[in-house]
Amino acid sequence: MSEGNLEAPTRHPIAWQDPDFYDVAKLDIELRRVFDICHGCRRCFNLCDSFPKLFDLIDASESGELDAVESADFKPVVDACTLCDMCFMTKCPYVPPHEFNLDVPHLMLRFRAIEQKSGKVPFGIRQITQTDRNGKLASLAAGACNWASKCGNHLTRPAMEAVLGIHRDAELPLYHSKPLTARAAGAPALNDTAPAKGRKAVLYATCFANFNNPGIGEAALAVLAKNGVETEIVYPRCCGMPQLEQGDLAAVADSAKKTAADLVPWIEKGYDIIALVPSCALMLKFEWPLIVPADENVKRLSAATSDISQYIVGIAKKEGLADGLMALDGAVTVHIACHARAQNMGQKAAELLRLIPDTQINIIERCSGHGGSWGVLKENFEVGIKVGKPVARQAAKNAAKYVVSECPLARDHILQGVRMIDAEAADVAPGQHPVELFARAYGL
Repeated sequence: MSEGNLEAPTRHPIAWQDPDFYDVAKLDIELRRVFDICHGCRRCFNLCDSFPKLFDLIDASESGELDAVESADFKPVVDACTLCDMCFMTKCPYVPPHEFNLDVPHLMLRFRAIEQKSGKVPFGIRQITQTDRNGKLASLAAGACNWASKCGNHLTRPAMEAVLGIHRDAELPLYHSKPLTARAAGAPALNDTAPAKGRKAVLYATCFANFNNPGIGEAALAVLAKNGVETEIVYPRCCGMPQLEQGDLAAVADSAKKTAADLVPWIEKGYDIIALVPSCALMLKFEWPLIVPADENVKRLSAATSDISQYIVGIAKKEGLADGLMALDGAVTVHIACHARAQNMGQKAAELLRLIPDTQINIIERCSGHGGSWGVLKENFEVGIKVGKPVARQAAKNAAKYVVSECPLARDHILQGVRMIDAEAADVAPGQHPVELFARAYGL
């Protein structure tokens, strides 16, 4: 057995339908096996707050070893995990095919699945993760919802903190009265002279681009049309990432099966599938096939899915991009999201923006500290700001006109951290996602 693992990491299917998966005693045995290996290595100490919590528990115990730590004390370690996958993808030398067989994120997921099955997920978290329902309702009164969720609203934010557990100072995404799916009818005309003419693609809108920032989808549509790609907007439902974070694997499996069945007919008609947000691309590409490994539709969808930045870079490399890109009127800081890194595809957002001529691109590849719905919760927000402080400091130091991230929520979280350091430094131009700047460079 080698000490470390130099082979590419591989993941096993999640055995969530096996009764042993929910056996508390067997989970505890596995937690102790894995945590003891982590304690002996500690390479992951600076990734998130989960590992420091574990190591502090062990160091403060009577023996200084894991055997003196009570199992009841493991919950804060699990709760601090954001399922970013960075320990598995970038740090741990003991992931499969190493015989130690460590997969910490999926072990944390198993713990949460047992909690979910036992009815221990708080009411507020169950409500804020219903993104499709919330988006549909909020679009009916977007102005009122945005007023109520605005930081500094002393009437509504304390109430939201008390009822839903959302920290009163956490910035929340805006809602739009007209979702992306309702805007798609006015898609731009195709560029018949583009080198990539003949490609066809479906934009899987994602709940965020559909309800919170349709501008991401509109920018993607414009860029793809400029490059001759016939594009359709399709959004049957959320990918289930919010439910995955809470361990509701049955809900994720149901979403995977239904959505794959809805999208495979497009694949059969020659369409590629593009996800607009990296967390959703990660679900379609990698998590769904591990949760429903026998579903043939899910397998086909996984093979046909690209992240939006990945797809446009692919056009540039294979056919070449349409002419017309012009320099932006300022430098760009781009944050490489953890769930983009977890797709193991390289820095596609940076590659995309480097295609824009004569524009300075600054790259930050480190956790923003947001973690989806995790980062807005009362018990996590301040920790998330702390974890993301190095990113905020770097963004403030760059002083770029544009700050974007493949994860739009991470981008806003970074800017909130920047404002805490220097309010003036957070005065950046609009645009959350790299594809929005790419459209701007095309003059679209």
